[in-house]
Amino acid sequence: MNRNNTQPSLPTRALRHLQSTKATARRLFPSPALKAIQASIADGEQRHRAQVKLIVEAALSLGAVWRGETSRQRAHELFARYRIWDTEENCGVLVYLNLADHKVEIVADRGVARLVTRQQWQDICQAMTTGYARGDYSDSTLAALGQLHAVLAHVMPRDGDTREHNELSDKPLVL
Repeated sequence: MNRNNTQPSLPTRALRHLQSTKATARRLFPSPALKAIQASIADGEQRHRAQVKLIVEAALSLGAVWRGETSRQRAHELFARYRIWDTEENCGVLVYLNLADHKVEIVADRGVARLVTRQQWQDICQAMTTGYARGDYSDSTLAALGQLHAVLAHVMPRDGDTREHNELSDKPLVL
């Protein structure tokens, strides 16, 4: 979800992607923040059957920018690459952050996507991007994950089965 709904020119977008590095991502999401996010994902998954994965990417490659690749397309690519779709109940959910484009994308497998409205996904993205606009990355991400877990607990609650069903690592990825 774009913070300002306008598309920057190609040179402006390319410059933003060149300037955003993995160091930028690590500064905005330091180790304690990543550990808190991992704990939030683990705790939230105790309340629902979905599998949540968070990927933070500082920037796309310059080639991808010149080809016009969108954050949405990149999110779908990562959804496939990290096999987030490969869960028993088709319940994988990718939360993808592209820092250079100021975008949050959520890609959900069909077992979840059919149960959650477009507006619910947009509200979660908006919670993140609003906080990011204030420079509040960690707390905004945690609040949005809490909102995501509440939605997932409503549409895919745990059915009393206490067995471990963690099919995807809870650890956020920083690319």
